[in-house]
Amino acid sequence: MTSTETPENLNSPDPAPTDAPDPAASNGAPVMLALHQTDLGGPEVLRLTELPRPTPGPGEILVAVHAAGLNPTDFKHRAMRIFLPPPPLTLGWDVSGTVVETGFGVTLFRPGDEVFGMLPYPYGAGSHAEYVTGPTRAFVTKPAGIDHVQAAALPLAALTAWQALVDTADLQAGQRVLIHAAAGGVGHLAVQIAKERGAHVTGTASAPKHDFLRGLGADACIDYRAEDFTGTEERYDVVLDTLGGQTATRSVSVLRPGGVLVSLLPGAEDTLAAAEKAQVRAVTLLVEHDQAGMRAVAELVDRGRLRAHVSATFPLAEGARAHAQGETGRTTGKLVITVR
Repeated sequence: MTSTETPENLNSPDPAPTDAPDPAASNGAPVMLALHQTDLGGPEVLRLTELPRPTPGPGEILVAVHAAGLNPTDFKHRAMRIFLPPPPLTLGWDVSGTVVETGFGVTLFRPGDEVFGMLPYPYGAGSHAEYVTGPTRAFVTKPAGIDHVQAAALPLAALTAWQALVDTADLQAGQRVLIHAAAGGVGHLAVQIAKERGAHVTGTASAPKHDFLRGLGADACIDYRAEDFTGTEERYDVVLDTLGGQTATRSVSVLRPGGVLVSLLPGAEDTLAAAEKAQVRAVTLLVEHDQAGMRAVAELVDRGRLRAHVSATFPLAEGARAHAQGETGRTTGKLVITVR
């Protein structure tokens, strides 16, 4: 599906205007186009800008970006100061593309190799551009069975799900897991990873998305608009909370003693106290670039056990439209920016 096929785009901002070349890019050095911002704010601050093409340093590769995923963290960092320094900024952590050049000491890849990965979060942003550099070990070989759009949708969200369920919670076969916002970017991949681990999976989502979740393998679905997920006798070994706030605190009550709550956003102030009282573990996860995790993701893709659902794609020049659509909160799966 393209951006023009999506009704939500009808009132979205116009495609990002193109700025004049950056003075630093006018000295004859190679240049590129990037979705760039010089101020914090709404999608309108994003502009297609000519910038100097980066050069890989020691242990880095230069990648010609074919596609780059969008994540809620992109919207938040565009609008406000969180982890990154103030603008100017080029955002984007997900990337799939072709190696163009390798820096000193690189042995794993050669020019022409197709790779995908997540740039180091949070300070390695920059994939919403025609070229990007990153440490070699942030990337792995792109699975041959998927295209660059599919590959670009995976890294940050799939690594988050893997690090939450496998590395942190050590989810085992036969355990029961509750995944909040299970039809979202992280959630729909977490459902598939949990099923591959042999877990019983319950997901929260609006009722129209339940068939989608069942198609991914979810064993049970909760309509968060009509049902209280705490109003049941069901108890879980693991809860993956993608929402934070009071959802995290309330999730403590549905865990078995010894269970694990993994939140991707800070919970309310009383979450840790509630967890201690209930004899469960409550942690907040910040995703890390991770070659071993990316290899695990790629292996699941190769075996047909993991696939990203891409709701819409947008060319780089329409990045502002992509941000506007993402911020509606209605996306099923992922949005992707196409570059080549």
